[in-house]
Amino acid sequence: MAKRKQLRTDISWSTEDTITIKGLDLCRDIMGKVSLGDMAFLELTDRLPDERESRVFNALAVILVEHGMTPSAIVTRMTICGAPEAMQAAVAAGLNGLGSVFVGSMENAARLLQTALPDPAAEVDIAALARQIVEQERSSGRTIPGIGHHIHKPVDPRAPRLFDIAEENGFSGPYVALMKAVADEAGRQLGKSLPVNATGAIAAVASELQIPWDIVRGIGVMARAIGLVAHVLEELRDPMAREIKAMVEEQATAHHR
Repeated sequence: MAKRKQLRTDISWSTEDTITIKGLDLCRDIMGKVSLGDMAFLELTDRLPDERESRVFNALAVILVEHGMTPSAIVTRMTICGAPEAMQAAVAAGLNGLGSVFVGSMENAARLLQTALPDPAAEVDIAALARQIVEQERSSGRTIPGIGHHIHKPVDPRAPRLFDIAEENGFSGPYVALMKAVADEAGRQLGKSLPVNATGAIAAVASELQIPWDIVRGIGVMARAIGLVAHVLEELRDPMAREIKAMVEEQATAHHR
């Protein structure tokens, strides 16, 4: 009979009077000293950030807390309307919609960058690499993640601001350069302006922070959860879900009348 694997976690453990997280005492080392963003960094990287890392990580984390009446916000409001006793279900419902189109595109962009540049210290022709990436993605029929925006034109204001903060703190390296080059090359090949959007900027800066691409979407999940709680609160105080339902039902069935 095969020996069963021993279960193990190094994230957190407790005794009768202590809670330890990543080697730090929750009450003595974390509470009142560590911000929510720095706590997220600790959980993802196994260490607290230094001052520059903290500024950059917190900047990219707050970008996606809120973006108005997005599909995830609408779903959250509709869910709390039907189950007002279950805030967690409403927030979870909204988070389920963070995929390749909304918010989750940061994961695809980070994968693109980190796969193309597995060693960021290596000398690479960024322009040539960007051209290769765009041609590859186009020939495969895939949408290039991290560029263009259906609302913010010609520039998504969040991207240049995040890039500025990253540069001010020493995190504007090859991944940022490649993301910008991909946007420029895609625009050239497709004949239209396709600047880096918020998720592309987050993907590039998270890559500079050495966060693996397959966890980058988690930054958006953590951030948007905060925003969705705010939508729950507003929906409970000033409901609009029933009005949304009535409006959709009226317009969707108008042709039967």
